[in-house]
Amino acid sequence: MNIDKLAPIAAVIVAVIAVVVVGGVDRVSGAYVLDGNAQWFILALMLIGLVHGLMSPVTEPASIAMIIVAAFAFPILADTLDSIPAVGMYLNQFVDQLAIAIAGYAIAALIIDLKSRITAD
Repeated sequence: MNIDKLAPIAAVIVAVIAVVVVGGVDRVSGAYVLDGNAQWFILALMLIGLVHGLMSPVTEPASIAMIIVAAFAFPILADTLDSIPAVGMYLNQFVDQLAIAIAGYAIAALIIDLKSRITAD
C-alpha cells in the first residue's frame, strides 16, 4: 500500500475514534476547543495530513486550490448535518475531523508550492 491509500484510511480511523471516544473536537466561533484529549486527535490528524501532503505532493494549481477550499468549506458544510435526527451531530463531528487532516494536506501543498517558487530558476 502506498501513502495515497494509507493516509486517508488512517485519517478516517482517527476521526472515528475521536468522535466515539472524545465526542469529537468542538468548534466554537471558528476555532477548535483544545481541552482534554481533543488536542491529541487534532495533532494526529494534522500530522497525517502533513505527511500525506509532503510524501505525495500536488503540483497543479487547480488541485491546490481545491484542497484549500475543501479545508475551509468542510467544517462550514458539516454544520448543516446537525439537522439530521439522531446521527447528524456525529456526522458533523466526523466531517470536522476529516477537515483537520485536509488542512494538514493543504498546508503541506502550500509549503511545497512556496518552496518551488523560491528555488525556481
